Amino acid sequence: MKQTESSKTIGIGLLGLGTVGTGVVKILKSQGRAIEKKTGIRLALRRVCVKSLSKKRGVALDRRLLTTDPSDLIRDPSIDILVELIGGIHPAKEIIHRAFLNGKHVVTANKALLAEEGGSIFREAARLGRKLGIEASVCGGIPIIQSIREGLASNSISQFLGIVNGTCNFILSAMSQGNLEFREALRAAERSGYAEKNPRLDIEGVDSAHKLAILARLAFRTEVPLKAIFVEGISKLSKVDIQYASELGYVIKLLAIAKRHGRAVELRVHPTMLPLDHVLAGVRGVYNAVFLHADQAGDLLFYGKGAGEMPTASAVVSDIIDIAKRATGQADLKVRKSSPPDALPVRPMDEVVSNYYLRFQVEDKPGVLGRIAQTLGKNHISILSVHQKESHDSRSVPVIILTYEASEKNLRRALRAIDSKGGVRQKTVVLRVEK
Repeated sequence: MKQTESSKTIGIGLLGLGTVGTGVVKILKSQGRAIEKKTGIRLALRRVCVKSLSKKRGVALDRRLLTTDPSDLIRDPSIDILVELIGGIHPAKEIIHRAFLNGKHVVTANKALLAEEGGSIFREAARLGRKLGIEASVCGGIPIIQSIREGLASNSISQFLGIVNGTCNFILSAMSQGNLEFREALRAAERSGYAEKNPRLDIEGVDSAHKLAILARLAFRTEVPLKAIFVEGISKLSKVDIQYASELGYVIKLLAIAKRHGRAVELRVHPTMLPLDHVLAGVRGVYNAVFLHADQAGDLLFYGKGAGEMPTASAVVSDIIDIAKRATGQADLKVRKSSPPDALPVRPMDEVVSNYYLRFQVEDKPGVLGRIAQTLGKNHISILSVHQKESHDSRSVPVIILTYEASEKNLRRALRAIDSKGGVRQKTVVLRVEK
């Protein structure tokens, strides 16, 4: 690319050439001239670190740029920004640290690293005056990080609900629309390329917890220990509960939920029933969305593709451009010294208050339902409605109870008593309801 007299060159080192890395190269190749015209900055790809030099690539690349040694990128004085796309905690953490020490700014999409080691990485970047771009770590191409950091800087965010894992949302959408059991929907996700060979981190809610930790740190300015987040996945969901929820006017989504209560925060990830008219209820397939409330701006919805080669790569390049602008004097590069995040306590799950959906499989005989209602009442749980469903088992029937708000502690105590007594043939299914 021909460089104009007014253009300034920023060298890029790319660590990892998987799906997202390939997308980054495609954008730099196809949009480089447009970026230069808009910004006066030429983004030059200097080196690319890969696992294997012989592997076939999804994008044409000069082989002279390739290396298998991350140190070649860290020590290269022509590289201004290191883009880390290898994932995992180690050696990514050590590589980023060395890049900072060698005067480089960093862009990363590594949600696990930021969730578990983000505090130390942010502090190191501030201490050394380096920029750290993390937009691609949450919700792919949706600019949620920048919006919280900058667009809502004058606001206090009180809560947010997020559909932040496209794999789970695809599975739940398939279960709902195709009347599929979980395993069938998971296989459909795998066939469509939306599920990893080992999808545990997605379907058990761990990936969503990583993203929740990152968003909560930014929204509430607090350090978030990952172990303090309550996490429950979708692998135990049954299509009958998807069906019953629909009949009652709800849809089930895996939500990342964060709420601030004075000097404490509530953080949880679990399948959640939402009314069909809720703004997140219509988010289907691999799409992500975050619905938040800010004191000045009010209710806001951020929606788009949360994963995939090009949406995530778009977020990476957005961070590159932002840092490049600052490095070339178009914006202030100085890392502002701000007060460190608070260590707000995370509310124990026992203290969380919610409405509940309870499905009991009870013996079809008098008195059983009365004993259940009595036990719930003794534990301060009020019943909103009761629904008895048709059964194909002559000995038992499904009974659905929707409750008013109750504490998790009281509910668990009540269910232990109910499930231990006669008349209930299966462990009670519990889903939390978000109004």
